[in-house]
Amino acid sequence: MSNAKVIIADDHPLFRTALKQAIVECIEDAGTLEADNFSELLAAIEQNPSLEIVFLDLHMPGNNGFTGLTQLQNHYPDLIVIMVSSDDNDETMQKAINFGAAAFIPKSADLSMIATAVDTVLGGGVWLPEHVEINADQQTMVSHQKLAKQLAQLTPQQYIVLTQIADGQLNKQIAYDLNIKETTVKKHVSAILMKLEVNNRTLAGLAYQQLMLAPPENVND
Repeated sequence: MSNAKVIIADDHPLFRTALKQAIVECIEDAGTLEADNFSELLAAIEQNPSLEIVFLDLHMPGNNGFTGLTQLQNHYPDLIVIMVSSDDNDETMQKAINFGAAAFIPKSADLSMIATAVDTVLGGGVWLPEHVEINADQQTMVSHQKLAKQLAQLTPQQYIVLTQIADGQLNKQIAYDLNIKETTVKKHVSAILMKLEVNNRTLAGLAYQQLMLAPPENVND
């Protein structure tokens, strides 16, 4: 058990090292932990209640787009999540904030930019690189924020059931996987539909899939 305040979840050791250097300069006695996949991150959070800030890579094993971000918000609402990625188009960065991230730091950022972002977040603000216009598309922003709030209302068990619905699994398979009764799964599904304000599991699965990033489009198109 440590008194670490910060954990860096990224599968690129070089970037973790650079980020660590920036954190040491911004946060006194930060005590930084590292994880190179999402399940390792969850285990570390469980073992270290002192953690306050998570730097989360958009593309790391176990995390598809914003699925990790919303799972952390669902299970650990007090954690501050800062997304990091080289996939730093304006739309992706904006989406991260809509879904509840406190900041989005491009991997091309230098130490002073990382320091500014961390300072802003610690002061209770939201940070994006200067050229990104926050909330450019009001309608999309509102629908993303609504979905983030709805996902946060699910219990951790319901959240897991939702991920399996989105994966196309049937109640019987989910019950077997989670070692619970099929009637319990049905209750969870009903609660999920109600909280997400949708009529069927297909729509619930589609809602969850909004968190995922589309694979990069073919360059030759």
